[in-house]
Amino acid sequence: MNTPDNAKPKKTAPPVSPLAPARFPDLPVIDGVRFATAEAGVRYKNRTDVMLAEICEGASVAGVFTRSSTRSAPVLDCQAKLAALQDGAAGGFAIIVNSGNSNAFTGKAGVHTVEMVTGETARTLGVPVGHVFSASTGVIGEPFPPERITNALAGLVAGLSPDGVAAAARAIMTTDTFPKGAVADVVLGGVTVKIAGFAKGSGMIAPDMATMLSYVFTDAAVSRDVLQAMLVDQTTRTFNAVTVDSDTSTSDSLMLVATGRAGNPAVADASSADGRAFAAALEEVLKDLALQLVRDGEGATKLVEVRVTGAASDRDAEKVARAIADSPLVKTAVAGEDPNWGRVVMAVGKSGADADRDRLSIRFGDILVATDGWVSPSYTEAEGAAYMKQQELVIAVDLGLGTGAATVWTCDLTHGYIEINADYRS
Repeated sequence: MNTPDNAKPKKTAPPVSPLAPARFPDLPVIDGVRFATAEAGVRYKNRTDVMLAEICEGASVAGVFTRSSTRSAPVLDCQAKLAALQDGAAGGFAIIVNSGNSNAFTGKAGVHTVEMVTGETARTLGVPVGHVFSASTGVIGEPFPPERITNALAGLVAGLSPDGVAAAARAIMTTDTFPKGAVADVVLGGVTVKIAGFAKGSGMIAPDMATMLSYVFTDAAVSRDVLQAMLVDQTTRTFNAVTVDSDTSTSDSLMLVATGRAGNPAVADASSADGRAFAAALEEVLKDLALQLVRDGEGATKLVEVRVTGAASDRDAEKVARAIADSPLVKTAVAGEDPNWGRVVMAVGKSGADADRDRLSIRFGDILVATDGWVSPSYTEAEGAAYMKQQELVIAVDLGLGTGAATVWTCDLTHGYIEINADYRS
């Protein structure tokens, strides 16, 4: 049978990123949380695209979201519900997430879809509608009939299971080439508590809060105020310190749930010994997930850590780090394994931060490339080229002006990024 000339070839799944972890981690059961997934046909065929998490009564819930001025209807709804949430409010909670359609830039119809989905979820599970949080990820600006989700709810509820977290991680993927999970445990007051989370995202990643979508659960008892403050603080050093393409999503959502089922003395003070221990374990999980986003950057073949020290302030250091990490010229040089340190100099200069050419130094890993405003006498192009062949790279810049420092993680920019995004909606 002949194929018509204008017929598009069938799309195939992209190969798994060469930077992917060897395997998805064994995420533990978190007492007080159950998961289910379904094939709702939101956009994809023959794959799960909806995830439901049922959460016990008495849990603490925190969230951080995109600050995009065109954020989606689900994000606006989540923000309003979290702001209105009262401590000790009766009733359990739920999180329902779909992939394939972001329900962003969909006007009043998008608001209606959120109301229908969260309302029916609340009714089916028997929880307050103010305790139901939704998220959507995928194409922007397309109609989203709520029936795609509501018709799947009965099956989702019937399939709820405490060990369904791995399936949940897969159901929220869009252009991801692998599901992303992370786990940690910590002893609080003599009790071992667990933290487990998953995330999705590989493009439109320059978070202005978190990542595209990430959900983290713990059985620890932590007050809602402490949980929220920790999440805001740690997002700065984790999800807000990664960039794939400098583009912030309309749908970025990061939620953290503490069920309190572990039986530890409740953490009500972030500065207490238990508070500091929990915060350290939580940041380990958030950083792991954030770096997996970069490892799965669309078309990525290199993971790049950009370290900036010696800046006049931490803010200036961040400006420089982001200018380097977001530069298409730097990222394409990395893709081509070209040690083009002149592009790093360019990025420093355009950043808007205070800089002095004659105090600047640049390193590729341990290799001193430039110092005192000129190429280092010890540097050779062959040494730089050999270093750039590694999969994981460090570009370090010291401005020689002060004590300000910042670290940002990024990836290279390859033809694969163009191919994925040019064909995203077709």
